[in-house]
Amino acid sequence: MTNADDVIHFIDDDGAEPGADIGRRWKVAVIDDDPAVHEGTRFALADYSLNGEGIEIISAHSAREGRELMRQHPDTAVVLLDVIMESDDAGLVLVDFIRRDLANETVRIILRTGQPGQAPERRVIVDYDINDYKAKTELTADKLFTSLTAALRSHQQLIRMVETRRGLEIIIDAASTLFDMQSMQRLAEGVLTQIASLLNVDCAGILVLRDEGEANGGFSILAGSGCYSQLPVAQSVAALGNDLQGLVHEAFRRRKHEFAPRRSVLYIRTVSGREVVVLLEAGRNLSDTDRTLVEIFASRLAIAFDNVILYDQLQDANLRLEERVTQRTQELSVANQRLAAQWSRLQRANAFKSEILGKVAHDLKNPLGVILGRAEIIKELMGMPTLPGERVESQLSHIRDAVQRLTVMVNELMSDAMADALDIVIRRGPMDLAVLVAEVADANQPLATRKQQVITVTSPAALPASCDLDRLREAIDNIVSNAIKYSPIGGKIDIALSRSDDLAILKVTDNGPGLPPEDVSRLFERFQRLSAKPTGGETSTGLGLSIVKRIVDLHGGTIVAESAGPGLGSTFTLTLPLS
Repeated sequence: MTNADDVIHFIDDDGAEPGADIGRRWKVAVIDDDPAVHEGTRFALADYSLNGEGIEIISAHSAREGRELMRQHPDTAVVLLDVIMESDDAGLVLVDFIRRDLANETVRIILRTGQPGQAPERRVIVDYDINDYKAKTELTADKLFTSLTAALRSHQQLIRMVETRRGLEIIIDAASTLFDMQSMQRLAEGVLTQIASLLNVDCAGILVLRDEGEANGGFSILAGSGCYSQLPVAQSVAALGNDLQGLVHEAFRRRKHEFAPRRSVLYIRTVSGREVVVLLEAGRNLSDTDRTLVEIFASRLAIAFDNVILYDQLQDANLRLEERVTQRTQELSVANQRLAAQWSRLQRANAFKSEILGKVAHDLKNPLGVILGRAEIIKELMGMPTLPGERVESQLSHIRDAVQRLTVMVNELMSDAMADALDIVIRRGPMDLAVLVAEVADANQPLATRKQQVITVTSPAALPASCDLDRLREAIDNIVSNAIKYSPIGGKIDIALSRSDDLAILKVTDNGPGLPPEDVSRLFERFQRLSAKPTGGETSTGLGLSIVKRIVDLHGGTIVAESAGPGLGSTFTLTLPLS
């Protein structure tokens, strides 16, 4: 009677194998030098299916071919290996090659031998890393099915363990890497890269952040990978298509992970209240191991995102602190400048006080002595029986001259005091230098007329500039009035205004007594008495040439005095930048 297990069923090779998923198959290697074994194994396992997945049988007819086959197919799940081929221990040597040289620990090896006596089962099981040992005579179709199923399940568990170990190593490495990132965009890009590495498959992804405190309605794209790598970063989810927008909003509404065929959605909520959704499109369905690893990885990401957010807040706080320090430093610098300016003014005031005291002690002493002496003489004359009028008048004339000199000195002291106390500030504005020069000349015309002097003005029709009108009027008026004061009766004063590039040049020339070299060198200093005297008995009522120089300096200009010598007149040249 024939055993049903020994009956070989012939099947039709046309079409797909029933019950098998043509998308994925377990690889089963048959390594045997007997061709009938290959054919019988194929027939016996033709309709084999486990968990909806069929098998793919690959063949080698010698141990040498078997080595090459295992090199080319490292993902082989089970090997049905003959012990005796080229040699009595060819199969056992191949086992060592697979385990040691190829370091393949996941493939399950079932030894099949037709001569079990030559390779005793106990010794083989102990000495070699195999998973089953069968004699060909006992390996019926049902037993082959049972042995193969057990081997495949063992292989599947090992693969899961390997994947889990690899995934956990990636998660640990990724955690240290991601926690060091200090930019939200770099962190997002790193997350997508690490997920692809974790799943060991190319995948496209989008990472979206929801923060109610931000623009774009709280939703913004942080990063994209794969086909989404060109998405505009930091933009609203409106940049996505309608279907992707729907997935994003639905994920934020559900607030949990969802794994679907070919597409998965991860939801992450940070301690700070931010929410992140990761859309993944992988090239294969995620296994249970993949999903578990992804969930573990996602749980670690909440800390990484919070770290980046806290780092950003710290950077903002540091920036604001630096701005406050800079602002405070500027305020202190301005205060120090004010204190320095006040100290400088105090020093000038003290120096001015010393100068006044010296002036009073030296210059005012002489006229006061004259007044005192002449007054004593008049007192003696008043005691004479007959008052000598001419002598009294002479003494009074001396007293009057001394008083006039004293008055001039006091006026000069008052003018210099005003100059020292006056904090000159230049306020620039648009003006016309030609008009200003004409106005100053007209204002000084009565003084020149009283001395029968002639003022001539040469000037362009207009010469616009940016200057302080009032201050410049004071400076030019002082120069013109000095020219009138020191020019002789019937003299001539020439005022010439011209332009040279971006400079305005004003020349005031008189035909007065001129300036000796020693006067030119100290002309613009304070408390200087020049050798020339006013020709009409005038007194000085202006701010003085030292103030003129200060006004010109503040405008960025220059003023110089030139003279060919005594009796040859003098020329004051004032140069000003027009802008």
